[in-house]
Amino acid sequence: MKSLVLVRHAKSSWEYDVGDKERPLKKRGKNDAKIVSNEFLNTEFQPDMVFSSPANRAHSTCKIFQETLGIPDDKLEVTDELYDFGGSSVLNFLKNLDDNYQNVMIFGHNHAFTSVSNLLGSQYFDNLPTSGLVLIDFNIDSWADLNKGKTRLALIPSQLR
Repeated sequence: MKSLVLVRHAKSSWEYDVGDKERPLKKRGKNDAKIVSNEFLNTEFQPDMVFSSPANRAHSTCKIFQETLGIPDDKLEVTDELYDFGGSSVLNFLKNLDDNYQNVMIFGHNHAFTSVSNLLGSQYFDNLPTSGLVLIDFNIDSWADLNKGKTRLALIPSQLR
């Protein structure tokens, strides 16, 4: 059994003249990430490993969850493969995960995360919103065998405010 948590980065700011990877979070984004991470804390899900896109908005969202959930730095890895907007790089990344990891949490971008959530989970999303979280369980022993799983949980900030 494997479990995957996908978290779309929180709402980012367009106020600054910076490149896409450097865009920071808006105040609302930080607040939404805190709301969702605090709610997720109730699930008692403990990731074996956490991976984040290198983009500032994704990594900053990840850091909020890391602090809330008490995830140590040695369980966090930043990877360019999650700086993906279509989903094929994310899927490839997931299928190549170390099989010693049972519970994995990833932070990244749309449309990749909506696509992957719909492809792998049992609940359909028109659009996974910023700070949206999806937890999917898979009846597999190897990440290479990743296929359709069961969506156990979806947390949407607007439903928690």
